[in-house]
Amino acid sequence: MCLIAFAWNHHPRWRLLLAGNRDEFHARPSAPLARWPSPAIVAGKDLEAGGTWLGVTDDGRCSVVTNVRDPRDPQLGRSRGLLALDYLGGSIDATAHATALLATAADYRPFNLLTFDANAAFYLGNRPEPRAQAITPGVHGLSNADFNTPWPKTRALMQRMAAWIADGDADDFAPLFAALADPHGYPDEQLPDTGIGLERERWLSSAFISGERYGTRASTVVAIGYDGRGVVVERRFGPFGREEGETAIPLGR
Repeated sequence: MCLIAFAWNHHPRWRLLLAGNRDEFHARPSAPLARWPSPAIVAGKDLEAGGTWLGVTDDGRCSVVTNVRDPRDPQLGRSRGLLALDYLGGSIDATAHATALLATAADYRPFNLLTFDANAAFYLGNRPEPRAQAITPGVHGLSNADFNTPWPKTRALMQRMAAWIADGDADDFAPLFAALADPHGYPDEQLPDTGIGLERERWLSSAFISGERYGTRASTVVAIGYDGRGVVVERRFGPFGREEGETAIPLGR
């Protein structure tokens, strides 16, 4: 994933509410959101490395991973898509997983990882060094920088999620998908400098990225209730934002 806003223990109905976009090269093969036979998870699948960018389980676990945008940092190590898969397919809780991952986090390509279970949530990263941070109740954001780094599109998505929660309609996810589909960029003075040049920073500053070879491949909303029941909805896109289908899978069956 490349843009995420989520509410943890903050919504009156949903223990976890998450909305995010996966931006990727269109040529990279992937399978749409589905139930996997093994491990027993609900996720899309990266057919190149075998991992996933976002997945959930019927017992209320969720994990999502982003890369870290820094062209000066070599992309060496294990695929970060395996991080979410390892957590979701394992048996230890989020707290024990966070402790254990610190010992091997440096072995992976630069990553940000979010993990959730019924009782706890963690942010984990390995740049500039491995670290784990327990997530407090509230609305948070993550992109291709550190946790809650105030990039304009991250702040905007957090604000729109907070407004959706305040509106009180817990079943209508359309406003969240509209926020993920926002194509507008931001003034140069608000953009980060991640070493990729101003023109590319402008192009990547919008929530939804449209391009021939690279862009937003999927928009996903995850909603998991305090009772463990919920839903995950994925909308998929091709080059230049072409719509390629939607899948909704209930959780906690």
